[in-house]
Amino acid sequence: MFDNSVASSLDSTAHIIQIALTPVFLLSGIATLLNVFGTRLARVADQAERLSQAIDGASGLDQVRLARRMNALRRRSLALDAAVILGALGGVATCGAVLTLFVGALRDATVADILFVLFGLAILCTLSALMVFGFEMLLASRGMRQRVAVRQIEVAEETGVRVDERA
Repeated sequence: MFDNSVASSLDSTAHIIQIALTPVFLLSGIATLLNVFGTRLARVADQAERLSQAIDGASGLDQVRLARRMNALRRRSLALDAAVILGALGGVATCGAVLTLFVGALRDATVADILFVLFGLAILCTLSALMVFGFEMLLASRGMRQRVAVRQIEVAEETGVRVDERA
C-alpha cells in the first residue's frame, strides 16, 4: 500500500523526532529552575516593598539599617538576574541543539516536509519564548532595583547618612 521509500522516510523521521525529544528532559529541568528563579525574584521584590514601607515609619539608624537590608536584596536580585539569563541561555542552547539535530537529519529528506515545518516551528517558538521570558525577568528585576535605589536616596536625604551599596 505504501511505497517502501515513504515508509522508510516516515520511520526515519519518527526516529529523528525521538532523538530530538530526548533533550526535553533537560528543557523541563531548565524550566523548573527558571520557575524557581522567578519565584525567588518575586519574594525579593515583596521583601523590598515591605522594607520600603517600613522605612517610612522608621527613623535615624533604623532607616539606615533597613536601607542596607534593601541593598542586600538588590544584590540578590542581580544574582537572580544572572541565574535567569544563564538558565534561559541553557534552554535556548538546548532548543538550538534539538533544532540543529532535526534540521541536520532532515536536510536530505524529501518526505515529511509538513512534520519538519511543524516540529521546527515548535522548537523555534519554545526558543523564542525562553528568550522573551529572560527579557521579562530582567525588566521585572530592573524595576525592583530602581525602587530600591529611590528609597536609598530618600533615606540618605532624610537621615543624612549615605547607605553604602557594598554593605
